Amino acid sequence: MSLLIRGASQVATPLGDTARRGTEFGRLSIIENAVIRCEGADLVFVGDAAEHDRRFPAPERVLDAAGGCVIPGFVDPHTHPVWAGSREDEFNRRLAGESYMDIARSGGGINATVRATRAAAFEELLQGTIARLDTFLEHGTTTIEAKSGYGLDLATEVRMLEVIGAADRKHPVDLHPTCLAAHEVPAEHRGDPERWVEELVAEIHPSIARRGLAEAVDVFCEDGVFGLDATRRLLADAAALGWRIHLHADELTPLGGTELAVEFNALSADHLMHVTDAGIAALAGSQTVAVLLPGTSFFLRSSYAPARRMAEAGCAVALATDCNPGSSPTESMPMILSLATLQMGLTIEEALTGATLNSAAAIDRAAEIGSLEAGKRADIAVLNGPSYHHLVYHFGVNPIRHVVKSGEIVVRDGQRIAG
Repeated sequence: MSLLIRGASQVATPLGDTARRGTEFGRLSIIENAVIRCEGADLVFVGDAAEHDRRFPAPERVLDAAGGCVIPGFVDPHTHPVWAGSREDEFNRRLAGESYMDIARSGGGINATVRATRAAAFEELLQGTIARLDTFLEHGTTTIEAKSGYGLDLATEVRMLEVIGAADRKHPVDLHPTCLAAHEVPAEHRGDPERWVEELVAEIHPSIARRGLAEAVDVFCEDGVFGLDATRRLLADAAALGWRIHLHADELTPLGGTELAVEFNALSADHLMHVTDAGIAALAGSQTVAVLLPGTSFFLRSSYAPARRMAEAGCAVALATDCNPGSSPTESMPMILSLATLQMGLTIEEALTGATLNSAAAIDRAAEIGSLEAGKRADIAVLNGPSYHHLVYHFGVNPIRHVVKSGEIVVRDGQRIAG
């Protein structure tokens, strides 16, 4: 069926099918008083209303943007949406002065969520994930990368990835699954982390690959978790299995994970709060996308990644929520854009590109999604305000009025439509 979005004050979108960098990073196509036509799941026209009416028959459905600005649906390229339990107690401990790593060493952190997730049944995990996906969608996100990593054993990692697959089939938001079994050393292997690396290489990664449950792998490359040597082995193993690569890199210390991600031609190097000049130079000379997670810095009250320096060096910069129960419990990409502009020095135009086209490139989907152009998928968000500036100007609220996913209206007047 056809759908026509009329009444928009403007359409604001990056253009292209690869990540934007350099001067292109901050360049948007702004079309005033435009209409957008969808046929089935695809965009077929973005432009002047009179031209549309000359070229196309009357649409079967019309969505009134009512003076709102139309942007691409957000693409969130780093999320951990499947978990059980909660860790609000750790939040208060951090306020009292404990660090993230102090809490982890005391049995909290990732391993606390692992205990709850191992104990949770499939249906409990699925319903929690679906509820989070509704929130993602109501805040304008139409595609996410979804990591496992709160199992840290074969059975639970498989269950998490099966939940991701089931959620992808049940929910409008598209989920792209990543195996993050190398998220932490589980409590039962704390005294012998090398044994855990051996188990990942010999059993867990091959078993998940045989089941076809993931399209990429990720490793938490960090002091006290997986050092450079262990990470190199895990990435080589993943590449041999045919997986694409993401990497948690230089989040807590300047370990050199960024350069390792580039060495392995990773789709993305993520976090990067402590990236070095050498790491920035490596990214700028590569196709690896820098996925920055300002929600984590905000929530942990830690330093922010040097987004401005990275952009000016020519890196491809994307933005993500890092939605997870311990260090960034949010599904709101508008909040991430606010932080990227107010705390990291990006322009509004750069932030919007970083949350759409560049984030699509970070999951190797920029040819399909991330911009409003004929031939791409009809993933669209309509703002409450007349300009894309309202994404960050009107902060602390949800600025999304309507969401269209694959040509279907899935959020109307801020509310998820059942079905």
